[in-house]
Amino acid sequence: MSETPPRILYCHCQYAQVIPRDVKDAVLRRICESGVAFEAVADLCEMAARRDPALQRLAASGAIKIAACFPRAVKGLFHQANADLPLASTEVLNMRTQTAEDVCTALFDPVVKPNVPTGKVTAPSPNGEAPLPSA
Repeated sequence: MSETPPRILYCHCQYAQVIPRDVKDAVLRRICESGVAFEAVADLCEMAARRDPALQRLAASGAIKIAACFPRAVKGLFHQANADLPLASTEVLNMRTQTAEDVCTALFDPVVKPNVPTGKVTAPSPNGEAPLPSA
């Protein structure tokens, strides 16, 4: 008996529009043509801002591959919605920096390559206080 394949989540980045249109359109087209089951959302940022319960459901669903943007940003969005992702079984494909071909190759690979950062790495300030955020 084989393992359940990871869920696929596609974010269309409808509102911020920071993902190149040709990349997100090509990824969505390839997922649709593949016949694999997936979920598409208009915008993860908007869902996180509304604390959409769908994010909690997705985070609790087991292994997941997410086509969106930066892994740390996706982690933060789910955290904002009280839906922390399982770090050991989440792979985020960055449509801002990867080609549509690279994103799709990774999405259709049944092996999850976890890449969500485990924590925020911040250099301590010289006086031992918490550092100020960068501008």
